[in-house]
Amino acid sequence: MDLARRELRRLLLARALRALADGYVAVLLPAYLLALGHQAWAVGLISSGTLLGSALATLALGAFGHRWPVRHLLSAAALLMAVTGAAFGAASGFLPLLLIAFVGTLNPSAGDVSVFLPLEHARLATLFEGDARTRAFARYTIVGSLSAAFGALLAGLPAWLAAAQQVDPLSTMRAMFVLYGAVGLGVWALYRGLPAAPGHTGQVESAPLDASRPVVVRLALLFSVDAFAGGLVVNSLLALWLSTRFGLSAAQAGAFFFWAGLLTTASQWLAPKVAERFGLLNTMVFTHIPANLCLIGAAFATTLPLALVLLFLRSALSQMDVPTRSAFVMAVVTAPERPAAASYTAVPRSLAAALSPTLGGALLAAGFMAMPLALCGALKIGYDLALWAALRRHAGHER
Repeated sequence: MDLARRELRRLLLARALRALADGYVAVLLPAYLLALGHQAWAVGLISSGTLLGSALATLALGAFGHRWPVRHLLSAAALLMAVTGAAFGAASGFLPLLLIAFVGTLNPSAGDVSVFLPLEHARLATLFEGDARTRAFARYTIVGSLSAAFGALLAGLPAWLAAAQQVDPLSTMRAMFVLYGAVGLGVWALYRGLPAAPGHTGQVESAPLDASRPVVVRLALLFSVDAFAGGLVVNSLLALWLSTRFGLSAAQAGAFFFWAGLLTTASQWLAPKVAERFGLLNTMVFTHIPANLCLIGAAFATTLPLALVLLFLRSALSQMDVPTRSAFVMAVVTAPERPAAASYTAVPRSLAAALSPTLGGALLAAGFMAMPLALCGALKIGYDLALWAALRRHAGHER
């Protein structure tokens, strides 16, 4: 158990560093692209490119990843993160930026949709069982949310440095992407220190998806609806919406995402306690529906304070399903299939989420300001109801 806890600490620190960098990149991305002279539709298209690239990488991971140790795959992904930051900070043209976004590890969303996620989930699932596993996933999610919240605050750093040092704001934004690459090197060092085999003594060799395929297919299809909806309001587009609708600067948007992230963190801390009492599936569904009603309300809010209150309420509820969803997937599949299940449930999410930012950016560019948020909320409520109807019979196998 001590070995498992040491490995958990190392994974949590890597997650914290990645989330810190993702937090400010998601907020800075639209400001950076607009400063380079690109339009709102380009923000959506490049956001889609990042998610599509992650989806294809995760698909390859699900098909072939069991041939290599997870530790080596994580190290390779961290090196790709380092290259991504350096390249994105140096590029200016739309096509080079789109290519880097597609190949690299940038994450424009509030959650982690990168190739790191299924690898770390599969590793975490081997360390603990039952409620201990749910708590481990909750800690993993909480660390990510809290770090992303503080990362969002860093989105105001380029403007502050530009004013304090009398330098071009674009140069300070470029430096933040280079810093993203430096964080990748730190994450690589952490992954290199992972033990050759997971700390849980009951670990078995990973295998491609087989016996658990039916339930994984159902989960993957349902998760894809949720991800498509979420892609309409990834953080980069929500920051653009706040800027266009209410005139918020990147620094002000970063402050909003900081406080929203703290609310998300608090809710994720409560998630395993709620799940122990009501079950994983119930927690996933019945915290998600009111969160999406708040999002629909924010879409039609006529004042900034009302919109912010509704968005904060959404943040306090919308991510309680994240640790419970991860634990649910790991609980209803066999142990050898967990790495493949994590990948195959992540792939449709990434593919679906890759399509919608382009649509969301186009709707915003066309002046349909309420549509991305309202459509997101409606689709997510439909997902919640379908998830409940399809998987109620698996609720007894959540351990």
